[in-house]
Amino acid sequence: MHKLLTLAKNTFTQTLRQPIYAIIIATALFLFIISPSLTMYTMSDDNKLLREIGLSTLFLASLFISIFSASGAVATELEDKTISTVLSKPVQRPIFILAKFLGVAAAVLLAHYICTVALLMAIRHGVLETASDTHDWTVIATGAVIIVAAMLLSAFFNYSYDWRFSSTAVVLTGILATFGIVLLAFIDRDWKFNPSNNGFHAFDIYGSVLLVLAALVIVALAVALSARFNTVVTLSACMGIFLLGLVNDYAFGRFAETKLWAKIGRFLVPNLQVFWISDAIYEGSDVPIKYILITAAYALCYTTAILAFAIALFQRRQLG
Repeated sequence: MHKLLTLAKNTFTQTLRQPIYAIIIATALFLFIISPSLTMYTMSDDNKLLREIGLSTLFLASLFISIFSASGAVATELEDKTISTVLSKPVQRPIFILAKFLGVAAAVLLAHYICTVALLMAIRHGVLETASDTHDWTVIATGAVIIVAAMLLSAFFNYSYDWRFSSTAVVLTGILATFGIVLLAFIDRDWKFNPSNNGFHAFDIYGSVLLVLAALVIVALAVALSARFNTVVTLSACMGIFLLGLVNDYAFGRFAETKLWAKIGRFLVPNLQVFWISDAIYEGSDVPIKYILITAAYALCYTTAILAFAIALFQRRQLG
């Protein structure tokens, strides 16, 4: 257990220090900030479109972080030959794979949490559909304080203690975002204590939970592929599986009753459509807890199977 946690912690730190990690989070936050302005041109469903675009941004951000971070978790160490030093400690190969998965998964969870807070703030602000609508200055002020404080504190720690700016900024943003969302849960848009009218909905939280389950499935796939292939092949394969997963029912489901290849593809390729609740947004229906539990069980079983497959592949990998 000590070896597992140590390797997972190192992987988590390395993932946070990757430039692409901070870039994807910053891009997603920028899209959340401008999303209320981009969705104000429909006839009557501005806020529904805002919710769908926000969840889509959250989905893509988490998946891209999963793919880019996990694809290099094992492949980079294989290419740099640093893995031989790690495995000579000795560290069992299954422990190494599990630690890589846990480290990257923790980094993905942190990024997903930050983006979820930004999504909730964007949805609470809403779209200014009429001329009489006003900005939610509580949300704007809270978001501005979080970003400015995170940047200033990161610059201070970088100058004083030589901490890496990007990773420090991400961690501080997550911490400050927690205080910000707690504040907004009790303070309404008129700066009054009114927790019953805080503008947050369980539907959005459920949607975020489903999307992070999909991200963890992609992390497991990327770790499994990187155990045998280089970074470029792993990235390409993950992107292909991701696209196939989004159209699983269309590509395989309609032929599964008559075609063997479709039945095999339907079970092997993760069905990412079950994690996406776009229909519920426009139908105005709720997402039952039972559906979330069933989807979580599906993600757990698929992730476990992929990690077992990754361990089996890595056991036979020649490192010399």
